[in-house]
Amino acid sequence: MAAAGSKLKNFINHPAGPKTIHFWAPTFKWGISIANVADFSRPPDKISYPQQLAVTATGVIWSRFSTQITPANYNLLTVNAFMACTGMYQLYRKVKHDYSSTEKSMPELQSSPSS
Repeated sequence: MAAAGSKLKNFINHPAGPKTIHFWAPTFKWGISIANVADFSRPPDKISYPQQLAVTATGVIWSRFSTQITPANYNLLTVNAFMACTGMYQLYRKVKHDYSSTEKSMPELQSSPSS
């Protein structure tokens, strides 16, 4: 039991623990990632390229940054890696939708009667 109390005390007093902004900023950033997951059910034509590129780039850049700072902030690393993954998945859905829509509509344009 003493080991569990010691681990909890170490977590609370960690330089990136709950007593600091280094803990709470990435914790609240999970809201953005959760919103992006909720958008998985959104139709692909409603997905925004600029928004998802920003989400992906932010995730990649801050994931790298979180490994270079002292103290290492694994909460920041995790939320940003997850953010990058959800952004890339949304971009994949958008590109797949746009590409398949273009292919399907091209034969229709070529075979339509001209005036």
